[in-house]
Amino acid sequence: MSAAELDHHNATHGLALPDLSGVVPTCTEARAKRRIAALEEELQVTRQERGTKQRKTTYYVSQGRAVCCMVALYASIEDLIAENDCRCKIDWEESTTDQNRFQHGYIALVHTLLWIHKKLSGLDADDAEDMLKKIKKGADVARSDDTSTLEDLVTAWINQSFHLSNLLKSNDKQSRGFAHNVCGKLLCPAEWDWSSVKVGIHDRTSDYIISENSWPLFMYENYSFISDNLEKGLFMSKILVQAFKATFTSPSSTKEADGDGDGANILENNRHARCALNQVKVQFVLSSISSWHTIDGDFDYETFWNNIVDFFKDVPGPVTSHRVTTLLEWWTRKVFGKNHHKELTPEVVSKMSVTALAEQRKALEDAAFDSD
Repeated sequence: MSAAELDHHNATHGLALPDLSGVVPTCTEARAKRRIAALEEELQVTRQERGTKQRKTTYYVSQGRAVCCMVALYASIEDLIAENDCRCKIDWEESTTDQNRFQHGYIALVHTLLWIHKKLSGLDADDAEDMLKKIKKGADVARSDDTSTLEDLVTAWINQSFHLSNLLKSNDKQSRGFAHNVCGKLLCPAEWDWSSVKVGIHDRTSDYIISENSWPLFMYENYSFISDNLEKGLFMSKILVQAFKATFTSPSSTKEADGDGDGANILENNRHARCALNQVKVQFVLSSISSWHTIDGDFDYETFWNNIVDFFKDVPGPVTSHRVTTLLEWWTRKVFGKNHHKELTPEVVSKMSVTALAEQRKALEDAAFDSD
């Protein structure tokens, strides 16, 4: 009996008994409808999975944008995770300086991405690798975006602050660096007099090696240096405050870089990385190199980053620690402006309109109750 005959027989005589194969004949149209429904369900599941995957990718990439700004500019996330794993097996005292930096970086990472420590514990190796790849993509994009923004802003700040007749152009790196008198002065090691050494630096003689072992002049307040007090004014220049605000608040907020106030503490988590990040980026923008490199001639940007972080983290004792805290409080005032919350005592607040209105409403309510 053919399939058509079976369908006709089933339709007119009810359910047919299965043949030797055990199959119960069904309507062709019904089978086709069920197959279409199954395929539509599979398509819907595939779309949902694709959407979920895309949302995860977008989330990880967006979260990764904070890594370079808040955690570490050069150390890989894998190195930070590996160091924390090793700490479960070895004592803290056995760690090297670099290992300590990695561990500080991991702590900053889990403070910045609060979900990542637990997430890593629940993923297999392939999923964890895929997640970290997306996070690093976000970090790379953010670094590129921030640097591009500072390229335009820093040149504008220098043109305005130094009243240049021959203006710097944001798209011309060749005219910057030590080839430019102002950029060269700002990049010059603070312990040298730019007017005396600029010829030697420009000619790259062995007597004038520019390396990460010197603090550039642009990092000092008013771009001036006191040889017998190297710490005074360090990390307090206007251009650093402007770069910080442009990156972490908004480019328009840089117009208020000269402001001051009495804020309490800069955000505790990752504050050292934030300061270091902007100093490294300003160094890059002022230089003549056209793309991001770890090494620029004799200057090692990664070591420069570590030197800055160590200034804040590796202090010899409580006296120095207090000076670092004072410096960070200064940064808070520069970035966040004035804060008079301490003056809002209960007595002062009791005389303000919110409290006064509450008391008036209560008095009216009591008067209405008494009249009843």
